[in-house]
Amino acid sequence: MKSLLLPFSGMVLISVCLLSTTHPRASAISSQENVETLRKLEGEFMQAAANRGSAGYLSYYAEDAVEVPNGAPLIEGKANIARTMGFLDNKDNRLSWTPVGGDVSSSGDLGYTYGTYEFHSKGKNGAPIVEHGKYTSIWKKQANGKWKVVLDMGNASPKP
Repeated sequence: MKSLLLPFSGMVLISVCLLSTTHPRASAISSQENVETLRKLEGEFMQAAANRGSAGYLSYYAEDAVEVPNGAPLIEGKANIARTMGFLDNKDNRLSWTPVGGDVSSSGDLGYTYGTYEFHSKGKNGAPIVEHGKYTSIWKKQANGKWKVVLDMGNASPKP
C-alpha cells in the first residue's frame, strides 16, 4: 500500500500544479477577449452616435445608467440622461472619442474603458470650436448577454 502512496501523491501534486498554471492563462485570455469586445463596442457606440445622434448614443446605455457630466450634478437613469443629449442631434455637433485602455473583471460581467474625446461644434459667430477631454465608461454585461454602459463620466482637458 505504501508503494502506491508515493506515485499517487506525485500525480496529485502534478495535477494541482497544472491546474494552477493553466487556469490563470485561460482567465487572462478570456479577459483580453472581453477587453477587445469593449474596445470594439466603443467604436460601434461612437458610430451609432454619429449616425443616429442621441438615439444612437443612448442605445448603448443601460436603463439604470448614471452620467457624471463635467461641472454638473450627476444624472441617474437613461430617461433622465436622454433629456440632456439633444445636442448630439445638431448636425453641427460631433462627439468623437478614442479608447486608450480598459479591463474586465475576472467574473467577466463588469468592465471599464477610458480614453480621450473631442467635441466639435460651432460658436455663435459660426467659427468652429473644439473641446478636448478624457472619459471613463463602466460597462456591465446585461441579463441578455449584451454589454451596456452603466456609468459614464468625462471632464475637459486643455488642448493637447
